[in-house]
Amino acid sequence: MTTGILLHQRFGHSRRGQMAISALFGLSLLALAAGLVLSWRDSLPDPVATQWSGGGGADGFMSLGTFVSVLAGTAAACIALFSTIGVYWGRAESTRRLSAALNVWIGGFVGTILAGGLWVQRGLTDATEARIPVWLVAVATLGPAVLAVVAALLVPGDPHTPATDPVEPDAARAELAPDERAAWIGQAGTSRGAMVLEIGVALLTAAAAVLTQLWFMLVVPALLVLLFLAMLSFTVRVDRTGLTVRSALGWPRTQIPADEVVLASVTQVNPLGDYGGWGWRMALDGSGRTGVVLREGEALQVDRTAGRGFVVTIDGAAGAAALLNTMAGRARSDASARPDGTSGA
Repeated sequence: MTTGILLHQRFGHSRRGQMAISALFGLSLLALAAGLVLSWRDSLPDPVATQWSGGGGADGFMSLGTFVSVLAGTAAACIALFSTIGVYWGRAESTRRLSAALNVWIGGFVGTILAGGLWVQRGLTDATEARIPVWLVAVATLGPAVLAVVAALLVPGDPHTPATDPVEPDAARAELAPDERAAWIGQAGTSRGAMVLEIGVALLTAAAAVLTQLWFMLVVPALLVLLFLAMLSFTVRVDRTGLTVRSALGWPRTQIPADEVVLASVTQVNPLGDYGGWGWRMALDGSGRTGVVLREGEALQVDRTAGRGFVVTIDGAAGAAALLNTMAGRARSDASARPDGTSGA
């Protein structure tokens, strides 16, 4: 069965299977590019140009074999890293999907850079005459991104695993009448410090592209702005269905069913120390916990079934945690009251 067929099937149900297939596809893209450029050996200069200045002229050179080995080795190491994260810390579907997408993207990105950068040197006797196409980086970035999105979508979501044990007796709960309905809604926003940092990075990359006249590099700040807008603000809602966290753009979003909540509580978050930065993050402690980390301080922490965890930084987390524990308890009661024991949350 070819890698192309494997990509269009659903990835395996195990983390290892999902990461193995995405890694295989990324490495296949890389191997295809490496094999292609090595077949051009007789028509390429020796050494080949491997780096270009802001004006587009070549100013770095390597032998063909060294260049291919360095790029392919770096990409393979990245794929190994992303696969390891997906296997050992991919308890949540968002982590596994991101790892699979990165496996495919890095293989396509490096493969395109490798093939495109050497394609323009075919027929040259002196690599200093090579000029890098202005469109190459944009194509190398956006083209594989399409395959990466497909790879992410093919990774199965988390199976529904309702909790069987009751919510801890001493867990905070909302004071509601048995049939009373309630909802808690809050807004999680990016801190000023993180906002300044993100805007600054986007402006610096845009300025670098303009000053060097590498106009194709403007795709980088454009993508950064889009990412910034997606992570700028999230709506957090707790109701009878559980917890819903949704970006102002509609994506990314996550929904934790009430019957999968083991315990909701309040915690304190240090974005850099605990999660390595701001945005949709994964904890650095190896727990596999994911979260929307937009600022330092108070956060709602949700421990859920299958060893998963989720955190969102937001004011009033105590009220959200109390209501979520109440709804989790109701979901268990509703399930036990049904003849088949299923949950209606």
